[in-house]
Amino acid sequence: MTKPGIPNDLTLSTSCFGARLRSIEDQAFAAVAMGFRDIELGLSDAPPTLNGFEDTRRETGMKVTSVVSGCLKPRTGRMASSLLASRSEDERETALNSVRRHIRLSRSLGANVVILRSNSVADERLVDQARALNRRFDESGMNEALAIDVQNYVKRVQKKGQRQLEHLCRSLHTLLQEFPGIQLAVEPGLEIDDLLSFEAMGWVLDDLAKHGLCYWHDVGRVHMRSTYGLPTHGDWLERYAGRMIGVHLQDAAGTETEMPPGQGEVDFRLLADYLPTHAAKVLDINPRHGRTEILASVQFLLDIGF
Repeated sequence: MTKPGIPNDLTLSTSCFGARLRSIEDQAFAAVAMGFRDIELGLSDAPPTLNGFEDTRRETGMKVTSVVSGCLKPRTGRMASSLLASRSEDERETALNSVRRHIRLSRSLGANVVILRSNSVADERLVDQARALNRRFDESGMNEALAIDVQNYVKRVQKKGQRQLEHLCRSLHTLLQEFPGIQLAVEPGLEIDDLLSFEAMGWVLDDLAKHGLCYWHDVGRVHMRSTYGLPTHGDWLERYAGRMIGVHLQDAAGTETEMPPGQGEVDFRLLADYLPTHAAKVLDINPRHGRTEILASVQFLLDIGF
């Protein structure tokens, strides 16, 4: 017998469905059957078709609460929106146009939050150094010498990436000026060569605070970065929880992310202590995990106070 859904106040990312359900209507009905009333348009290898969502929304009461920039195209290693910090003016304009499309989509669906993900430093030597550090981690695990080398590497990325961070801030300022009332949220990246390191995230948020730029937390990504000796989950929460408007809920262990909450190493009770009451709570796990794992994740989160 099919296990019934658990009524909850969480949001389900459409990325959890992968290629199993190809239309937003099917995804909405599946989400409702599992107890969700809100969905996020997330990244997927096969983006859903959006025609007919209005009828589905009227029938189910389903709401779209947020949109991840890049969700209109199949997920790739380098999304267009990641070029907001590019040193090329043409690439930045391409990225701006991509985010503009996502903002217009979010408004047409009744959502008001667009999430922007990471930008890697545009320096081949630094990218190669990141690969070498990753290989050392894979071969020998974390140790004191590697932690020091990673921390020094991140400082070099911050120094070399200053110009890119300036481009990023100008791109974000342009979007915030063009779309008053929209909530743009920046999310930390997974890799150590990401421009938005622990310190750099603060610089960008401070620069655009009066224009409404917000922070979006991702427990899996931050946990993975901490395994390299970088700031921990608690460090990020302590610094940025006051600016957080949402969080992607996924677990992580070793080198694996996008796990169902409760199956990895993330301290979700710590997150519950810091999470603002108004923040969106979005379940975002790998589509290889199905309905059973989604329902188990919901029960786990409800049991610890979400």
